[in-house]
Amino acid sequence: MNKVIDFEHRMAAHCETGTLTALLNYNGLQITEPLVFGIANGIFFGYLESSNFPFPTFIVRSRPGQIRENISKRLNIKLKKYRFKNAEKGEAQLDELIYKGIPTAAQVDFFYMTYMPDWQRVHINVHFINIIGIKDGKYIISDSYYPKKSELSKEMMRKARWAGGFMAPKGFIYYPVDVPESIDLKKPIVTGIKRACRNMLSLPVPFVGVKGIYKFADKIKEWPSLVRDTEHLSHEIMKINILLEDQGTGGAGFRFMYATFLQQAADILKNENLADMSKKMMDIGDKWREISYFAAKIGKNRDLGKERLNELSELIRNRGDEEKKFFRDLRKMV
Repeated sequence: MNKVIDFEHRMAAHCETGTLTALLNYNGLQITEPLVFGIANGIFFGYLESSNFPFPTFIVRSRPGQIRENISKRLNIKLKKYRFKNAEKGEAQLDELIYKGIPTAAQVDFFYMTYMPDWQRVHINVHFINIIGIKDGKYIISDSYYPKKSELSKEMMRKARWAGGFMAPKGFIYYPVDVPESIDLKKPIVTGIKRACRNMLSLPVPFVGVKGIYKFADKIKEWPSLVRDTEHLSHEIMKINILLEDQGTGGAGFRFMYATFLQQAADILKNENLADMSKKMMDIGDKWREISYFAAKIGKNRDLGKERLNELSELIRNRGDEEKKFFRDLRKMV
């Protein structure tokens, strides 16, 4: 039996915010992806050293799922969520929802999204897609990273939803069950800004927020002692560019998206100071992009001596200085 839901497909800057925004739009709430990101205080920074990672890494946004939970709470939106140990039960539940005409978001391993080019497909367990139909035994997918609606076999969907490893999806799916017809965004915007400032400035943890940026600046000078050889170091340095620009960030580690949020917030709150802060965050984003380009250049050229890593460290430290001042000023405004 075929069932294809009339669902508007749009590309987005990030899979989690893009998928959630599309579902909220479908359910009658006209909200933008940057507003979802900002209200949910998605902007973040953390430098991570853990047995879960083969090499130290950094994050530029809140943990996967946190944006969804924050939006649900702040906008009083009820979401129905499922996880399944049993793949057959999980597949049957998804099919039932689709046949009822309910677009449903799923957490998947990106590697199994076979409609994407082979060179882009890597194992990441926290990719989000909307499933909007079943046709000829295949799922119809709205993936915010792909320019049009696509198809995925049931076999690949099963592998994607029950992939193993770190942050395994465990068949997770969700959809909105109650979206208010009208929402005053003013208070949620202010709450989102306050929480973002707290997370970047005040959490008592030495590896998150601005403190995490400084830690990154210090630790990157030690990376040569952690690698097997120059090729390994080159790979890890070039990954800085990927994490800041390519993994669904909208560019410059989500800083461009946050700048857009502040501009839209300025319009809603009629606050020109926020419009000025938007311009400042855009400038900060441009400078994160300088780090991206510098890391890609020295990594590609294997120009990874002490002098170059010190230079990269200083660029990162400067971003920490700028973001400390930025979020202090932003906190005063709200």
